[in-house]
Amino acid sequence: MPSDMSSTSLRQTILTQARQVVVKVGSQLLTGRSSSGLDVSFINTLAFQVAELMQQGYQITLVCSGAIAAGCAELGLSRRPTDLADQQAVAAVGQRRLMACMHEAFDRHKLPVGQVLLTRGDFDDRVRFLNIRNCINRLHGLGCVPVINENDSVAVEEIEALRVGENDVLAAMICNALRSDALVLLTVVDGLLDESNEVIDLIDNVSDYINLSRQDQSQWGSGGMRTKLEAARLVTEAGEIAVIAPGRVKNILARILCGEKVGSVFVPRDRKLDSRKRWIALTARPAGTVAIDDGAVKALTKQRKSLLASGVTAITGRFNRGDIVLVRDPAGKELARGLTNYGADELRLIMGKRSSQFLKILGRPSYDEVIPRDNLVVLLSTSQL
Repeated sequence: MPSDMSSTSLRQTILTQARQVVVKVGSQLLTGRSSSGLDVSFINTLAFQVAELMQQGYQITLVCSGAIAAGCAELGLSRRPTDLADQQAVAAVGQRRLMACMHEAFDRHKLPVGQVLLTRGDFDDRVRFLNIRNCINRLHGLGCVPVINENDSVAVEEIEALRVGENDVLAAMICNALRSDALVLLTVVDGLLDESNEVIDLIDNVSDYINLSRQDQSQWGSGGMRTKLEAARLVTEAGEIAVIAPGRVKNILARILCGEKVGSVFVPRDRKLDSRKRWIALTARPAGTVAIDDGAVKALTKQRKSLLASGVTAITGRFNRGDIVLVRDPAGKELARGLTNYGADELRLIMGKRSSQFLKILGRPSYDEVIPRDNLVVLLSTSQL
């Protein structure tokens, strides 16, 4: 934080400029404090706040948990099922109930809602990633409130994988896909707490806190504070704002966006990634890993150069040319991600070698660079930049 700027003025500076906002609402808020059913009163209050903001020119995208909890209520189940097939079936029932409540709440304000169901694979594929953005932007253009949910009722592996952090990380991915100005994670806690249980007002580097937080969760939700911090990391790495705040505080959304001291604010990095680099660095899952030596670390972080085969020391996974790979430093720390010019088999043949040797080794003309600088993103939370 700049020394001449108070936390309040910094909040106001970064939050009052936000006009495109992704709001994630957790299961505990949507299902109420003492019941497994949906809290209709809270949903009505949420719809009122969103409608007020939209009248003021804000663009609001909602990401909602609660489908499994809603399904449990309708089916008379006392606890969230642990079996994956049961979770899928219950979610299929709950999605309808959740969206019916959303429709009724927003219809009072003459606002239609549009549901978008997503899985982890939708973000791994570049074309589908762009289609997500286009669809949601078109919903906004039509005057709708987009309501995003995990598609829990499809593939078994998705219930585990896009429990990427559950809907917290899903919301961060949506925020990055839309290039929204801010991500607001509404929850039942006051914010990120310090050792004295006091709310931490401003956080400059979320990575400092991720491994220190507990992964508490309710019987209906599947996330916790750690996944919220991971979501904040994904958004701030891209250059946008993240907030964790108590969802049951009156007019909480308006109070956050006017810079009032409520919740915890995660300060964005001093760079803004474009859509393509957000997808490379913060969205798509890597197909493999490349380890590099200290010289290559310096070239990537200090000299802003491309990754060359001479600096590669080890390879894991099976990946093809054009896949995203994770780059680790000699200590095993995640340093960067990028699109590789070589598949794993060819890279194993040329790693540690100079580009002048590639023709003899591979028997064909080849790229000098393993990952060109334009296709590589160094992660600021793990580098010295």
